[in-house]
Amino acid sequence: MLGEMLGEVRGKVTGQRVLQDGKVEVSFQQSGKVLGVDLSEMGTYSTELRSDGTLFGEGQGVHMYANGDTAAWKGGGVGKFTRPGAVSFRGAIYFQTKSEKLARLNTVAVVFEYEADENGNTHAKVWEWK
Repeated sequence: MLGEMLGEVRGKVTGQRVLQDGKVEVSFQQSGKVLGVDLSEMGTYSTELRSDGTLFGEGQGVHMYANGDTAAWKGGGVGKFTRPGAVSFRGAIYFQTKSEKLARLNTVAVVFEYEADENGNTHAKVWEWK
């Protein structure tokens, strides 16, 4: 079951490229708050089109918090095209941090909603999965 909403970020796709295996790699930068602390985030995910028209993606990223803390994440999810050039993903990420203030992130699965529109604008929300 979904627990507490942990945060929300908004940003921009900063790069895209097609890999030799046909996957598409997307890099992005976002900013917002997680656990009430302001952050900047950068991340990259690769996505592949599955035979049924859905998308499968895996990625990793880093949060750099305004208080000097950092946290890395890895995760994956499934998605779909919502219109040409726009995607919507749902999935889970897992954090690793040395920060005492953010240590809770080390102990939970974090589920997310991620949207990117045809202009490269991104928006994501994250919740604790209980």
